[in-house]
Amino acid sequence: MPNILRQACRILPVGLRQLSSSSMATQRQMEEFSMAFVTAPTSDKAKEIAGGLVSNKLAACVNIIPGITSVYEWEGKIENDSEVLMMIKTRTSRIEELTEFVKKNHPYDVCEVITTSIEGGNKPYLDWLAKTVPEKPTV
Repeated sequence: MPNILRQACRILPVGLRQLSSSSMATQRQMEEFSMAFVTAPTSDKAKEIAGGLVSNKLAACVNIIPGITSVYEWEGKIENDSEVLMMIKTRTSRIEELTEFVKKNHPYDVCEVITTSIEGGNKPYLDWLAKTVPEKPTV
């Protein structure tokens, strides 16, 4: 720890000092479940990808949200496209496989697959998600 930081910690009130030192040393636990967001050019393509994810047990549920507009830069040009958005619920341990499945079955050169953790929710729903999507097999 740098000297200046050590000196600052000495003058902090005891409670704050304990809070700052404990928060510096802890890491956030990885959540069991995640959501992935994937855009697709059409509802038919999204349904095809979603069906494959669910039938391969990589997702418990995929919501297909129509009518979004994506504005982005591609190859030096500003694009403005109509798309659909897939909101995919899965286990965090299956994100890598899910991403590979989407990349193999998606028409875009660079498809969007972004994820965020699910920190909480309706326990019966999360239990169903856990039963539907098995843990990643260990080798």
